[in-house]
Amino acid sequence: MNPAEWLLSTAKSSPEAPALFCGTVLTADYGTFAHRAASIAGALGQRGICAGDRVAILMQNRTEYLEALYGIWWAGAVAVPINAKLHAKEAAWIIENSGSRVVFASASNAAGLDAIRPNCLEEVIIAGEDSFSDLYNVSGQAEPAAVSASDMIWLFYTSGTTGRPKGVMISAGNMMAMITGYLAGVGSHCRADSTLYAAPMSHGAGIYNFLHVIAGGRHICPASEGFEPAEIFDLAAQFDRVSMFAAPTMVRRMVDYANASGASGDGLVSIIYAGGPMYLADITEAVEVMGPRFVQIYGQGECPMAITVLPRETVADRNHPRWRQRLASVGRQQMVSRVSVVDRDGTTLPTGEIGEIVVSGPAVMSGYWNNSDASQQTIRDGWLWTGDMGVLDEDGFLTLHDRSKDMIISGGSNIYPREVEEILLGHASVAEVAVVGRPHAEWGEEVVACIVSADGQQVDAAALDAHCIANIARFKRPKDYVVLTALPKNNYGKVVKTELRQHIAK
Repeated sequence: MNPAEWLLSTAKSSPEAPALFCGTVLTADYGTFAHRAASIAGALGQRGICAGDRVAILMQNRTEYLEALYGIWWAGAVAVPINAKLHAKEAAWIIENSGSRVVFASASNAAGLDAIRPNCLEEVIIAGEDSFSDLYNVSGQAEPAAVSASDMIWLFYTSGTTGRPKGVMISAGNMMAMITGYLAGVGSHCRADSTLYAAPMSHGAGIYNFLHVIAGGRHICPASEGFEPAEIFDLAAQFDRVSMFAAPTMVRRMVDYANASGASGDGLVSIIYAGGPMYLADITEAVEVMGPRFVQIYGQGECPMAITVLPRETVADRNHPRWRQRLASVGRQQMVSRVSVVDRDGTTLPTGEIGEIVVSGPAVMSGYWNNSDASQQTIRDGWLWTGDMGVLDEDGFLTLHDRSKDMIISGGSNIYPREVEEILLGHASVAEVAVVGRPHAEWGEEVVACIVSADGQQVDAAALDAHCIANIARFKRPKDYVVLTALPKNNYGKVVKTELRQHIAK
């Protein structure tokens, strides 16, 4: 089904229900929201955009983002979400690769495209300017275009930390599966609920819009158009019953703000975290400071938000004898997915053995856009090879270790950086850490820890060595500690270990 059908259904049943907010200012009820989406679809039709054509969105977190998104779908076209934090050259490459002829953009992003405009790009429509608001007056397309479950509706480009990003083809059926997994593992919503877009709407935060459109809930875009902890706490208190998606680095900043300000997080019902490793020490403190508001999702662009879930009751549980191990996991397979851990030949490994995580089910992508080789390498016999290493316990809890390419092999032994990182984060002098391998003439690789020190703390290599030796095997401890002012991260908050390897190799 076309997602625009859900918007239309809500608009018919609850036209006056408040829908879109910029901060606390209401910009559209559901009747207006649907009218604008239909008008945008009509405007795209006038520009020759047909079913299956790609239309990009390169926009900060604004209410126009959702209007453009549903207008694209209303027209039967494919949305190409582009992170507004990307460099203009990176965004231009995605536009060119996807063949997007029209781009909805924020003014700052549009300015960046001017000098490097891709050949395929015919028009940039700018949110907040006449080029966008004039679309509201176009004769709208009466009904959303027909869309089948197998039709692509979302062309999402991976973060590209190891090379050019790949376009992940997500169908309407994939999205329906993701929604089903959310309802079973996270919970349902109603008109009294709100979702707050502080993380990029091009990613997990934006994908989760569906649940509130279907329920007729409120969509809140911060006036800052981004992530500001003080603003988030204030909005949550004013709206109440607020859910939001957050990367682990954002959760860390929210906890730091709560500690510094005394804020409790009143009004926040669910903070769904995903997109990178959430270390045990961090999520333990988050629950202590802010209470049982946290739910963990493990997914990839190739299986959006739909691989495993760690429900709020498990995140908050401190009574189970293995609660720490469970909290350090990413939960159990979602209702819509099958998860297994395999060796390099695809043989399922016994419980407790580390291997590559594979997943199958209706949420898995159909493949990569115009990249059959990568598609065949990643999807084999119906299973998505995630590239993540992990281990399943006897109760089905999946614990991540690392990306397969990040595993360190030293002296013939496998060392998983996350295990070392977890230990180092338990030391008072360490605020952030990323562990990588460095070529070594005798051992093949040696372990190096790149550390951001905690405020007012000095990093003492001998003390960290002693801490590691007390907690993990000696061969796993770092052979070098490199102190940095910050870890390099991409626009999704993930540490870019390729840059760290280059840095320590100098």
